[in-house]
Amino acid sequence: TVVALFSNYLESLVNMAMRQTPLTCSGHTRPVVDLAFSGITPYGYFLISACKDGKPMLRQGDTGDWIGTFLGHKGAVWGATLNNEATKAATAAADFTAKVWDAVTGDEVLTLAHKHIVKSVNFTQDSSCLLTGGNDKIIRIYDLNKPEAEPQEITGHTSAIKKALWCNNDTQILSAADDKTVRLWDRNSTEVVKQLSFDMSVSSMEYIPDGEVLVITYGKTIAFYNALSLDMIKTVDAPASIHSASLHPDKDFFVAGGDDFKLYKFDYGTKEELESYKGHFGPVHCVRFSPDGELYASGSEDGTLRLWQTAVGKTYGLWKCVLPGEVFMLNSK
Repeated sequence: TVVALFSNYLESLVNMAMRQTPLTCSGHTRPVVDLAFSGITPYGYFLISACKDGKPMLRQGDTGDWIGTFLGHKGAVWGATLNNEATKAATAAADFTAKVWDAVTGDEVLTLAHKHIVKSVNFTQDSSCLLTGGNDKIIRIYDLNKPEAEPQEITGHTSAIKKALWCNNDTQILSAADDKTVRLWDRNSTEVVKQLSFDMSVSSMEYIPDGEVLVITYGKTIAFYNALSLDMIKTVDAPASIHSASLHPDKDFFVAGGDDFKLYKFDYGTKEELESYKGHFGPVHCVRFSPDGELYASGSEDGTLRLWQTAVGKTYGLWKCVLPGEVFMLNSK
């Protein structure tokens, strides 16, 4: 019996050690509606969040530690992004502007006036151009080396644009809009190359350059497409309405979040639901994997960001794995 009790004790310790413990990043006062990671830099990687409080925040990506707040918008911020090197940030807001920031000093570099609410911002790989999209249904390309020049405009969507992303080495553009379409555009001709139509509005879109994968969510569906041909790879249905999904860099699994406050993790190959966690106190609006794939971040209606471990129990960032044997030795000292 003593052996059995000790065995049960060790098992409970293992379960405790393997329990998902998200890191909560507070600071925002309204719903967090978008987030993005930088690439991996000599200083680690970074995380930017867009919030309806109008104050986008920069954090250390692996710990969630606050670095700074970009002050200047006069309305809700709907979109935020970092360039790969984490030297520049861009934000899209309800004050009819997109802004470009120096992500090192926090200074505002450029304000780009629009005719309506801006929802999406995305840098080219070399950070020389910024892509914007929003409620005026127009995709714009700004040359950041010639800020006084008029942007190139691409028209065709018949409703507000939710997301516009560079793809195919910045030679093409992917856009998702409330007209229930996702369109692939040629950057030079500004013509539509391919188009997907859905029965409802697309809630989110993620582009994975490695392997040219496009992740789209609508209703309870998470769909995967080839980003160049827009041929469907597979679809997975979740238990709840999904607002955002993200594919792991190794494409082993993907995560999704939505209306039921939960984060779901699925096997990409088998489509099997592996785990689900409730950590937020409101719908999950955005979720993204870190560039090294070790964690994923979620942003919610509850005003917080949470960081979740991909491999629960691993020592990484602020997470420390304590083995049951170590715990027993500590307790016996």
